[in-house]
Amino acid sequence: MSEKPITPEESNTAGHDQAVPPAYAEFMRTGWGDRELELPPHPVAPWAAARRQRLAELLPGERLVVPAGTFKVRANDTDYRFRPETAHTHLTGNQTSDAVLVLDQGEAVLYARPRSSRDTDEFFRDRVYGELWVGRRPSLREMSDSLGIECRHIDELEATLSTTGKTRVLRGVDARVDALVAPDEARDTELATVLSELRLVKDDWELGQLQEACDITTLGFEDSVREWTRVLEHGERWIEGTFFRRARAMGNDIGYDSIVGGGKHATTLHWIDNTGPVTPGELLLLDMGVEATTLYTADVTRTIPVSGTYTSLQRDLYSLVLAAQTAGIEQVRPGAPFQAPHQAAMAVLAHGLEDLGLLPVSAEEALSPDSKVYARWTLHSTSHMLGMDVHDCAAARTELYPRGDLEEGMVLTVEPGLYFQEDDLLVPEEMRGIGIRIEDDVVVTADGSRNLSAALPREPGAVEEWMASLRG
Repeated sequence: MSEKPITPEESNTAGHDQAVPPAYAEFMRTGWGDRELELPPHPVAPWAAARRQRLAELLPGERLVVPAGTFKVRANDTDYRFRPETAHTHLTGNQTSDAVLVLDQGEAVLYARPRSSRDTDEFFRDRVYGELWVGRRPSLREMSDSLGIECRHIDELEATLSTTGKTRVLRGVDARVDALVAPDEARDTELATVLSELRLVKDDWELGQLQEACDITTLGFEDSVREWTRVLEHGERWIEGTFFRRARAMGNDIGYDSIVGGGKHATTLHWIDNTGPVTPGELLLLDMGVEATTLYTADVTRTIPVSGTYTSLQRDLYSLVLAAQTAGIEQVRPGAPFQAPHQAAMAVLAHGLEDLGLLPVSAEEALSPDSKVYARWTLHSTSHMLGMDVHDCAAARTELYPRGDLEEGMVLTVEPGLYFQEDDLLVPEEMRGIGIRIEDDVVVTADGSRNLSAALPREPGAVEEWMASLRG
């Protein structure tokens, strides 16, 4: 018997899949019971509704389209695990693929792709959406009940967007959605900006999720040190895998590729290869963060001594970075410029570099915007916003971020560092190949700030005691 032709609805199949004769297809469509998913009301629903209302007030009388996105190919017919567009989930709580939020003059509808019925072959043939391949998707009713938002089938989206009305689209997320509405670059860009700025100040629910992400991240750091014998045997890879295990067990994923930099690798800011050894006598820089199941992420860095204790030189350099971070955190308060933590931290580092005899000019001259020669060894800014994206609110207007002032509810990192490259002839040989960064996640409170990642020690003596207790 010949194989049944593959129809467009069955396009997510592969050439090496087994033949599907008509008799088999017909048989597969019969004899199935009906069951529903147990989806409790999502705790974000009232918060998301308030965010949608605020968005509608900022862009009144318009149709706003915010897609979740779809799968991205990793290799041939295998996709990356799906992670929705941040703005979409921020406004809905939805994490299923291919969904699109349409906010039309304040009325919200989520157009979604529910599980397929048993009247088609999708549920047992489709590698991307088929229930027997990838699991059971929620129905429209289940999704609506859980998220507290009206849901319609994604097939109805095109007709909705074809009607007249001022429409803005968050572009670059889903090409299929982009194609349905003629672009208006200025207005679409403004939508992206507004969506980003909506996340600058976190509500109480978001702060709770960020605290949870930091708490799980602390456990991941502890896991890594407990397995120190394996770390010394297998190197950076072991810590990457150990931390990932905790992130998947208690969260959604890692919030970004973990940076595990042993020795000279710590001087590469985004060292994510994690292929090197972990060598006694050197420092190990760990920049890692758990993404909670709600997609809020931590971003924490510690630089620890592989042997368990800092050498005199390592302690002195570490203490300089710690003093810079402390100065930066002290600047975090409502009304302070966002740049204040950076400026305070850089002042400490510049004077420290002057004391080390490294600057070609005085620290005050180096700190001038016309000079900044100290930055040869500091390289990056001290802070960035944090939330569902590890570098959150990136499309905000520059006059609000990074040139604006801090407000209660904002969450930012404070992460100064010193990096002495292995081939830098302007530093003493014993300092070459040393990289140190200390990073914490700080929320602006009414009277100052609160360190969400304070459970991980920062003082050098406390770090040594922490490592000793975990290594037994």
